[in-house]
Amino acid sequence: MKKIKYVFIIFSLCCVCGCEKARHTGIYKEGTYYGSVPFTSYGENYVTTAVLYVDHYGEIKSCFIDSTYIKDGVKTTKKTLKDAYGMKETSSNIGVLEGGKEWYEQVEAIEKKVLLEQDLDWVKWTDQEKTKLDLDVISGVTISADSYIEAVSQALEQAK
Repeated sequence: MKKIKYVFIIFSLCCVCGCEKARHTGIYKEGTYYGSVPFTSYGENYVTTAVLYVDHYGEIKSCFIDSTYIKDGVKTTKKTLKDAYGMKETSSNIGVLEGGKEWYEQVEAIEKKVLLEQDLDWVKWTDQEKTKLDLDVISGVTISADSYIEAVSQALEQAK
């Protein structure tokens, strides 16, 4: 009877301990990290910003990318403008995104890809100078994202 009791106890412990998920440990330090890249477009100066949050397991848990913008003489950001930024029609006319997508929808795809991959190893460049991105690796993105990737890269460097 004692043997059965011990076997039952060991079996119970194995079941309880065995049910716990193994936790993947990331490669980054816990914290919030920032990157920013100034750029000029159509004669105006703007700044792209990336904010990454890394949890105590070393995993990227949030990625936020935005860019300053001037619309009708008012300084704002592209995410703040949402649909008023007016990119949906342009992206639809390019013919790659049926119905088109707004800027914030496209940048959300980049943010999600960073979370999924936990790095920027998926980024491909179309030139040796690394000035032109090939974003075909992200479905639903037609925007020029060089400054967005650079801002995320700066934040990741701080997190290492």
